[in-house]
Amino acid sequence: MVNSSFYPVGTAGQPWGAVELDQWRGRQTRLRRYDVDVVPRIDALTGRYEKIVYGALDYAGEHYALLALRDRHFDPALPTALLTGGVHGYETSGILGALDFLETSAPDYAGKINLLVVPCVSPWAYERINRWNYDAVDPNRNFRADGPAREATALIELVRSVQGPFLLHIDLHETTDSDESEFGPARAARDGKAFEAGVIPDGFYLVDDSENLQPQFQQSIIAAVEQVTHIAPPDAKGEIIGSTVVAHGVIEYPLEALALCPSITGARYTTTTEVYPDSQRTTPSECVAAQVAAVRAALDFALAHAG
Repeated sequence: MVNSSFYPVGTAGQPWGAVELDQWRGRQTRLRRYDVDVVPRIDALTGRYEKIVYGALDYAGEHYALLALRDRHFDPALPTALLTGGVHGYETSGILGALDFLETSAPDYAGKINLLVVPCVSPWAYERINRWNYDAVDPNRNFRADGPAREATALIELVRSVQGPFLLHIDLHETTDSDESEFGPARAARDGKAFEAGVIPDGFYLVDDSENLQPQFQQSIIAAVEQVTHIAPPDAKGEIIGSTVVAHGVIEYPLEALALCPSITGARYTTTTEVYPDSQRTTPSECVAAQVAAVRAALDFALAHAG
């Protein structure tokens, strides 16, 4: 269904310019605090992990340090895994899931794999509960060295600084009702297009890389998460968010072609989790638990098949 009505910012059919961007920024309100919610939990982990300031953002006088945690003893003989959350700052369980994993489960993998964890890739958006950064740019689909999102280019620089190959990259996301009520219409307005409404899937699903398919890896994660929360069924077209369901709870994207976050490491095993926090069948704590279960299952499979 195409909705011809336009977003409160801009004129229908006309891409935004500087005036519209300023109007959009004026609609963004700081609703929570990165320095209160996220940074203290990162700091509390520095006894076990090295805190890395891998970049900084300065948006209209607001400053954000981009923070990562990694094993203090980074063993070049071990494989390396990257865990990212908050590429879209409003996707809360990804951020909390990354932190909860570090606090509760990561010690189980000590001496088995090097961990590099970036709990909140996009802190300005975390505070505004938004998908975009200050420049109305989606960091995802802009993970390229010359891209317009500093959130993405700084993470690429961090990855390039790591010695040795990555075995695994798991990127924690959510699909929310606001994708249809706010962010889809905003994107259409920004780009001067009509908004085409979609269907939000009720449940958890994964995105595999169509150029590096790992179906057994994806299904091992689905099986683990299914013990925690429900898996999204396909819609009437056999799709989830417009993509064909290729296995239980799994769709595929060409990650590198779309410049998505899990494309940046060249890891053998990659996946994007998608939790649905607005479901009447789940709770916020269950969503976080699902993210942790996904991380554990991904690590367990990758380590068991690392040879």
